[in-house]
Amino acid sequence: MNFQQKFKETLFSVLPIMAIVLALGLTIAPLGASLIARFLFGGALVIVGLTIFLLGVDIGIQPIGERSGAALAAKRNLPLLLAASFFIGFMITIAEPDVQVLAEQVKGVAPQISKWGLILMIAGGIGLFTSLGILRTILSLPLKIVLTISYIVVFILAFFTPEEFQGIAFDSGGATTGPMTVPFIMALGIGVSAVRSRGASDDKKNQVSDDSFGLTGMASIGPIAAVCLYGIIFYRNSISPASSSASSVAAVQSAENLLIFLELLPETIYEVLSALAPLVLMAILFQIFLIKMPPFQLFRMIRGLLLSFAGLVLFLTGANGGFMPAGLKLGGILGGLASSDSFWTFVLIAVGFVFGAVVVCAEPAVWVLTEQVESVSGGTIKRRVMLIALCAGVACSIGISMLRVLTGFSLWTILIPGYAISLLLTWFCPKLFTGIAFDSGGVASGTMTSTFILSFTLGASAATGGNPAVDAFGVIALVAMTPLIAIQILGIIFKIKSDKSNHDKKLEEVKIK
Repeated sequence: MNFQQKFKETLFSVLPIMAIVLALGLTIAPLGASLIARFLFGGALVIVGLTIFLLGVDIGIQPIGERSGAALAAKRNLPLLLAASFFIGFMITIAEPDVQVLAEQVKGVAPQISKWGLILMIAGGIGLFTSLGILRTILSLPLKIVLTISYIVVFILAFFTPEEFQGIAFDSGGATTGPMTVPFIMALGIGVSAVRSRGASDDKKNQVSDDSFGLTGMASIGPIAAVCLYGIIFYRNSISPASSSASSVAAVQSAENLLIFLELLPETIYEVLSALAPLVLMAILFQIFLIKMPPFQLFRMIRGLLLSFAGLVLFLTGANGGFMPAGLKLGGILGGLASSDSFWTFVLIAVGFVFGAVVVCAEPAVWVLTEQVESVSGGTIKRRVMLIALCAGVACSIGISMLRVLTGFSLWTILIPGYAISLLLTWFCPKLFTGIAFDSGGVASGTMTSTFILSFTLGASAATGGNPAVDAFGVIALVAMTPLIAIQILGIIFKIKSDKSNHDKKLEEVKIK
């Protein structure tokens, strides 16, 4: 995929959010000329940086996943395959931009939480559940049973986790399925499935194809469990709302001019180097001992890694310097108004609803997903129907998150019934659609959710006098939960229509006879 197409995708993903913020920032929630200038410049850096980063992933990183998966599966050494899958999942997550952004947001409201400690726990969770997902694929274990058991364990852990970590834990599951992790893990799964299907019968190939979906959905469970454990083991003391609010305000008021981007650059370069160094080490080891690419492909991989580095530096600089501070202040202004007037309460929820609809419609991965489902269903489930279902679901998710910020009701009120319905649907939905649904859980919760929407929610929580660590985190989790329900319901509809069509065909055959 060329630069122009990547740029177009990123532009359509970011511009709608920028247009809405600009409209609000110049009217009902004035952000000030300086912060608007920072937001616009930061948005430009986000667009260019994300474009370059995604291009680098396509050129240099995704091929490593495909070749590694195929080479590891071809060796027919299960312990080696599982160990390497853990290693791959761990390394790639450290470099995931959405994880870096989430960790920075957590550090902003809770400085006592180690940013790199959180990232390493998330990466460990991804690595472990990537290995479990590969094992499930190799053994052809039913996805619905594995998912049900995994989520029961996760909710038991979450019950014993400090309240401040519950939202962060479930948000980490959505944030990890970002532009770096998803292509790599999917490529790893495709590589393994390709080796398994060689020489297999047609029925076996169909089973392997069905089993190849669900790896990303499995992997995203790991961070939730890992962060819950992190909270249980290391943080038994609560995070005070006063320190959270102070951190949020400080983040907005820092250096309100464009020089902030130059100030952030050295630290960002250091963080990106730290994040990509393990990935480079992994690529070197795999090149020497496993995939052994020819020189021209090796140079292509190096070029991709360099593009990923440059893109990630620009993206994080733009997000930290302009994009997130504007979201934080906008949420703070609207949250402050909503806390004292019922009319502005409605406005805040309505703005959240609009942001949700725009975010999911503008997310390039959503268009890929809807095309995939339309193709798999043979055109029975139209892309337009899926877009409407996802748009409505995500809009409601963010609208509910705004209501939760204002009222402070428990995250469990939504998560428990939501995941209960999702897991119940797995027993009635075709296996292929269940895999696609859980793979796509992080599709809706893309980069814009991890950066702007979460910042907006944090600002609103701080302004209403709540505890952002409790009231704001969880918004990514609610957004990520929507596709689990929407796609499985559409899968059941497809199954009903398919069964009816087959029944009608049999009746026609009987009449002919």
